[in-house]
Amino acid sequence: MERVIYVALFTATIHMIDTLSYSVRLAGVRTRRLALALSLFNIIVLISRTANMIQAPLLGSIVDKAISKGEIKELLHSFRIIIFSATLGSLIGAALIPSFIEIFSKGIFALEKTGSIPKLLVKIIFNKPVKQIKNSLKAPDLYKIRKISKTGISPFFLIFNLFITSISTIGVLAAIYAGALLPEYRITASQLSGVINGTATILLAIIVDPQAALITDQALQGIRTKQEVTSMVFFLVSGKIIGTLLSQVIFIPASEVVLWITRKLI
Repeated sequence: MERVIYVALFTATIHMIDTLSYSVRLAGVRTRRLALALSLFNIIVLISRTANMIQAPLLGSIVDKAISKGEIKELLHSFRIIIFSATLGSLIGAALIPSFIEIFSKGIFALEKTGSIPKLLVKIIFNKPVKQIKNSLKAPDLYKIRKISKTGISPFFLIFNLFITSISTIGVLAAIYAGALLPEYRITASQLSGVINGTATILLAIIVDPQAALITDQALQGIRTKQEVTSMVFFLVSGKIIGTLLSQVIFIPASEVVLWITRKLI
């Protein structure tokens, strides 16, 4: 159970950072320095990738242990906890967005002045970072949520974001769980996670990202308002949270699909 908690914590961290990534465009519009915003966020993404690197072997050890002890039914319970941690991480990320935008906007201007990430890190370290962060903390503004409107935002774009999130959340987990159900071919099953997440990534690159980029660029050009970007971010974040909840529903069907494909391949 201890390892499950660790995996859940890493999963929550990954999804929290993924959720915060939606607000990078909003910070870019606010500061009118979108390229700098995207570049600076890549540093934060390293935390997510590090968590993912640690999470993967821990998850593998949980599955191997369950197979060796014949505790496959208990494994399903563990996977449900891990999926729930994705929802929890997304909710935490959503709550932190106002504070993140404030802190991140200051970071963008600081990067512009220092000219490099190493110099920026030195400046942060010697400039009382805890106090700066504390002064930048903001609670979610319910008044701004009331002003949210889907005008000018395609419902098709939002539905696909929800669908892609639900698939990508359980892509690896469904493949690994299918491998646990068919342990003699679990490597074949686990490798199918690349097909699932790859499909989700392609859909994200073709449908969601270009539309989000278009809305953001139009706001920078003055064609759209900042409020429209805020609405887009709100709906994308909401879709991510709902998508992780939907993952609980489609987890078993997705595992069965992976299991069916695995049997066809052997």
